[in-house]
Amino acid sequence: MSVFLRRSCGAVFAYAIVTQGALADLTAQDVWNDWQSYLTQMGYTVSGEQSVDGNVTSVSDMSIAMALPEEDATFQMLVPQMTLTENGDGTVSIGFPESFPMTVSGEGEGETFSANILYTHNGLEMVVSGAPEDMTYDYSAASLGIKLDGVDVNGEEMPGDILGANMEMNDLTGSSRMKVGENRSVDQTFKAAGLTYGLVFEDPESDETAKIDGNLSQLDFEGTSVIPSDFDMSDPQAFYDAGFEFSGLFTYGSGTTAMAGTSDGEAFSMGSESEGGRFAASFNAQRLAYDVEQNSAKLAVTTADLPFPIEIAMANAGLKFEFPIQQSEEIQPFGFAINMTDFTMSDVLWSMFDPAGALPRDPATISIDTSGTAKVLTNFFDPEAVESLEFAEDAPGELHSLKINELLISLVGAKLTGTGDFTFDNSNTEELGGLPNPTGAANLTLTGANTLIDKLIGMGLISDSDALGARMMMGLMAVPGEEPDTLNSKIEFTEDGHIVANGQRLK
Repeated sequence: MSVFLRRSCGAVFAYAIVTQGALADLTAQDVWNDWQSYLTQMGYTVSGEQSVDGNVTSVSDMSIAMALPEEDATFQMLVPQMTLTENGDGTVSIGFPESFPMTVSGEGEGETFSANILYTHNGLEMVVSGAPEDMTYDYSAASLGIKLDGVDVNGEEMPGDILGANMEMNDLTGSSRMKVGENRSVDQTFKAAGLTYGLVFEDPESDETAKIDGNLSQLDFEGTSVIPSDFDMSDPQAFYDAGFEFSGLFTYGSGTTAMAGTSDGEAFSMGSESEGGRFAASFNAQRLAYDVEQNSAKLAVTTADLPFPIEIAMANAGLKFEFPIQQSEEIQPFGFAINMTDFTMSDVLWSMFDPAGALPRDPATISIDTSGTAKVLTNFFDPEAVESLEFAEDAPGELHSLKINELLISLVGAKLTGTGDFTFDNSNTEELGGLPNPTGAANLTLTGANTLIDKLIGMGLISDSDALGARMMMGLMAVPGEEPDTLNSKIEFTEDGHIVANGQRLK
C-alpha cells in the first residue's frame, strides 16, 4: 500500500509527457513517423500496427511504454486504435477512441503493485494545420477525464472504496503551435469552463479515511517551452544545458474543495473556497521562478475536539520567488516575496482568548518583499549532491546581499513597517557564530505597541514585569516618532562587526 501511494503519481506525470510530445505533420505517414521518433527520443518504447485505407491511416494496438528506474516501475499506455485523416485541404485530423487504459506497475519494499488509469473523452476533435516545420494543433472537447480504474497490491485487487481518484474537464478548447528546428519550440493556449476532481481513501491498517471533492472554474493557460532535439533524460544537467526551458501562466476564476474523513478515530471536515487565483512558473538551466496568488480565500474546519467550526479568511495570499539554480562562482540575483492580506477569523475563535473584545479585530496583514544576490555552490541537477546536503556541514550557497524592499506586519492594533539594505562578508563568519558578517542598515517604524501592551496586561496575558522589560527593550532600540505611540529605529551593522541602534552602539 505505502509503495503504491508514493509512486502512483508517476502515471499522471508520464501521461503529461506523452500528450505534450504528441506531434503531427500534414501527411498521415509523417505524423506517425514523427510520433515514433520523438517519443523514442524521450525514452519511450513505441509500437503499433499501421494500415492505410484511402486518406485514413490507422495505428492499431499502439503501445507507449517507459521504465521508471528511480521508482522501480513501468508506465504503459495502450490505445486500441488511432486514426490520422488527411482532409484534402492541407490539414490532418487525429482521432482517438473514447477511452483507453494507462498502467503503472512496479515493486519495492516487498510489495508489488499495478494501477490502472482510464482516459476518457467526449467529442474530442483535433486538427493540425500549417507547414511540416511549423504545425498548429487546434482542439476542442465537451469533456476530458482520467480516473483510477483499479489497483492490485501483491496480486490482490483493492476494493474501490480503499482508494479512488478522478478528474474531469469540460467545455475545453486549445491550441498548440510547434516549430521544429534545431530544437522544438511549443506555444500553447488552453481554456476550459471547469474542472472537477475527487479522491477517496481508506487505510485498513489505521482506519483513517478521507474523501475530497473539488472544482475550479474558468481555467485559462498560456505557455511556451523549448524542448532540445538531442538530450539524455537520465541526465538533468545535460537536458537543461541542451536548451530546455519553460514559462507559463495558469489562472482560474473560482474554486471550492470539500474534505471529510476520520483521523486517529475522530471525524473531521473541511471546506474551502476562493474567488480565483494564478500560478505562474518559469525555469531553465539558470533560474527557477514561481508566482502563486489566491483571492478571497475562505476556510472552515470542524473537528470532534471543538463544538464549533474554525473559520478563517484572507482577501489575498501570494508567494513569489526567483532563484538561481546553476552552480557557479558568479554572484547571481534572486528575489522572494510573500503576503497574507486582510486575514480575518470568526468571532468564535477570537472569544477563545479575547472574550471581552479588548483587542482590535481589524483584518491583519503580513507582507515581505526582498531581493538580493547570492552564489550557488551546489549542483542542484545532481541527485547525489542534493541528497548529500542533509549531512553536509557546508552551506549550499553564499548570501552576498539582501534588500528589504517592503516589510509590513499589521495586527491587533499594532503595525510594523520597514526597509533595509545589507551586504555580507562571507570570509568573516566569526562575528555571528558561523553566519557571514552583514554591513548595512534597516529602518523600522512601530506604531501602537504601547497601547497593545496595555491591553495585554489588562487581559492578563502578560505581567507588569514582562511589559516593563518589553518597554525597556523598545526604549533601547527605538526613539519616539512624531505621531503618538510611534517608535522609529535605525539598526546599523558596521564592517568591523558593531551593531548600532539610532547612533547608540549595542555591540
